[in-house]
Amino acid sequence: MKKSLVFAMAMALGVSATAFAANPFSDLPAGHWAYGAVAKLAAAGVVDGYPDGTFKGDKTMTRYEMAQIVAKALAKGAIGADDKLVSEFADELDNLGVRVAKLEKNADNVKITGNIRTHYAHSTGDFGKNSVSKTRSRLFFTGEVNDNWHYVGMLENNQTWNNDGKNDAGDNNTSFQRAFLTGNIGVVNLTAGRYNGTYAEGNVYDTRVDGVTANVKSGATYLGATWGKLANKDVFGDGANQAVGGEYVNAVLGGDIGNLNLEANYIHAKDLNTKQATNTVYTKGWVTGSDNIWTAAATYKAGDWTVGAMYLHGDADDKIDGVEPDHDGWVAKLGYKGAVASKAGSWGLFGKYYDQGGATYIAHTMNGDYTNFGPDGFKGWMVGGNLAVAKNMVAQVEYYDLKDKGSTSNHAKTLWSQMVVTF
Repeated sequence: MKKSLVFAMAMALGVSATAFAANPFSDLPAGHWAYGAVAKLAAAGVVDGYPDGTFKGDKTMTRYEMAQIVAKALAKGAIGADDKLVSEFADELDNLGVRVAKLEKNADNVKITGNIRTHYAHSTGDFGKNSVSKTRSRLFFTGEVNDNWHYVGMLENNQTWNNDGKNDAGDNNTSFQRAFLTGNIGVVNLTAGRYNGTYAEGNVYDTRVDGVTANVKSGATYLGATWGKLANKDVFGDGANQAVGGEYVNAVLGGDIGNLNLEANYIHAKDLNTKQATNTVYTKGWVTGSDNIWTAAATYKAGDWTVGAMYLHGDADDKIDGVEPDHDGWVAKLGYKGAVASKAGSWGLFGKYYDQGGATYIAHTMNGDYTNFGPDGFKGWMVGGNLAVAKNMVAQVEYYDLKDKGSTSNHAKTLWSQMVVTF
């Protein structure tokens, strides 16, 4: 056996060639330069010699014999799955039944990823002017339970640099925002706990939920169902977390036909926190009620282009100052390419048009200022673009021009910009 190999194995185990250990091999004298290292490797189970009790250090090894040593070193943690020895003997290791990906996964049962987003938003219109700048940091912890199940937790910190001159001191808060199990039982994929729920592309709801969801995919068709509670968020943008609503159920059915995706959604939500009216001006407040929202959407991809449309209908059973909310809505979208975080220089453009009645949304995904409009809902448009300025660094800009669909015709314009760094 070459000195370099013995020394490499010994160093990986953190021992020197002179380390003391019992020698199990009859042909390796105590004065040999490799005595201590080989004895330590034998004690660790990395090398075990031949059936006759000899080591045969001067014998030329076969690739299969070397692969056995590499496999044992992997299993003992003496070398990592990214070691050059592993790639060199990949075929032999595969024949030995060593799955490097599995070994690598077991060596790191908890993975930490995250992102940092700094954004600036400036809104103007009939509700006045407001500017907000924040930095949001998120750390995701993914732990392996077994081959089928994982635990995911997310810790979030928000640093407010400015909120219309009210938070210039740099107020911040940190909270444990998500904690859920995800896995499968046969063909059924399950998620349970507190996680982010996005329904109807976020045109109905996009924030935290406490729930259990099950999804099944068969070919190009998928079916899903969820039961739970609409969790807390900063509903009105004033820094205070309130419950979005109470118990809810959701069902989704969709599928692909070539480049065309079709999807139908249904959500029933109880005890919603919506708006209340004071005279003719709609302000922040509470109204409890329930809503049933149905959506039907179609999205078509043609090369770098994406075009889509969605119809929404809600039948909220509550009236605000005797005014019944508008029950119908639709959204159209158009996109070209799109920034990919891992690909520096990639970019995209996108736009949407909204015409949504007050009964068709609960917690919208958009970054525009839609929360001050009345029960008739809002209409308007947005345009935006993004660019991966470097690997894992994406800049994005969005502009919204929205109007109240009711008699007030209130107007809100929002310029949103952000930089997201992922790691």
